[in-house]
Amino acid sequence: MNRSITKVTLVVRDYDEAIAFFTRMLDFELIEDTPLPEEKKRWVVVAPRGSAGAHVLLARAANDDQRAAIGRQTGGRVAFFLGTDDFRRDHDAMVARGVRFVRQPRTESYGTVAVFEDLYGNLWDLVGPVEGGARG
Repeated sequence: MNRSITKVTLVVRDYDEAIAFFTRMLDFELIEDTPLPEEKKRWVVVAPRGSAGAHVLLARAANDDQRAAIGRQTGGRVAFFLGTDDFRRDHDAMVARGVRFVRQPRTESYGTVAVFEDLYGNLWDLVGPVEGGARG
């Protein structure tokens, strides 16, 4: 059996502002943006450049319950984990583009990590290899 998670959904307020954030601030690729007029929505998919992992489906909130979940999809916990092969490169680039980090970089047993917010306040971990090699 060969299975994988191909997409995760992120509830957003507006398609275009979410696309702009992910493509400009996080340097993601816009994979698909297909209008679905009969449903009054769009199928919008973004992913980190060159990613072989899961993509993010940007789903515009369609009712009050969904609008209430924007920015709080996990009740304030880290919701998503963005892995990188070069933590310093990506952290510095994201800071330069104005991404708001709410927890500064630290070294953990699993790698170097810092927490940032997306445009709605959802928390993300940026996770890369331990800087400077293994801890001793």
